[in-house]
Amino acid sequence: MKLVLTCEHAGNRIPDEFKGLFQDAAEILETHRGFDPGAYDLYCHLKGLASYYKSHKESRLLIELNRSLHHRALFSQFTRHLPHETRVQLIKKYYLPYRHEVEKAITTYIERGEKVLHLSIHSFTPELNGEIRNTDIGLLYDPKRKIEKDWCIALKEQIGKIDNTLKIRMNYPYRGQSDGFTTYLRGSIPGDYCGIEIEINQKFAKKNKMPDNLKSTLYQAIKELFNS
Repeated sequence: MKLVLTCEHAGNRIPDEFKGLFQDAAEILETHRGFDPGAYDLYCHLKGLASYYKSHKESRLLIELNRSLHHRALFSQFTRHLPHETRVQLIKKYYLPYRHEVEKAITTYIERGEKVLHLSIHSFTPELNGEIRNTDIGLLYDPKRKIEKDWCIALKEQIGKIDNTLKIRMNYPYRGQSDGFTTYLRGSIPGDYCGIEIEINQKFAKKNKMPDNLKSTLYQAIKELFNS
């Protein structure tokens, strides 16, 4: 099995030609609305386990790579009112190249007869709209896909063996079958594709870094599953 690792919300960079749209949004860009704090740090720690990895550093407020082209959140409040031609430019320059490259890498492995485990690394805000998100790690998968459910159960158990203080929940704080990159790939890639999103509570992130013990726990748990 090949491990594919991605991080769609790795940064909050705004290209020079679009900075004028965000001149009053400096504070927003530093929040969970602009990127996933700590996710890129965890992604970098896990890269050594992966056969293929890719991250995206432009802000999700420019264009949301983890949504379908038809989704109303594809463009943010800062970009949804841009001229049609400009929005098409964003799709062609940032959205499609990233998603096509990842899809091609996975498809190539599967065409060679390999199985693929795709881990998409994210983080989530501890509180949203007054609701406290009651978990440390969320493992998101499609309940209709046994291979994904089995992998999540095994990963949860392995993490617990290393650190039983971490609270892990399945398909929380989001549903694994909701609109997203892994959901798209399940429908577009035939064969042995297993797509799981790992969501880490941003309460752990300090200065865009996750704690060393948390990163080590996830690294060892994933490594152990691949070696078993």
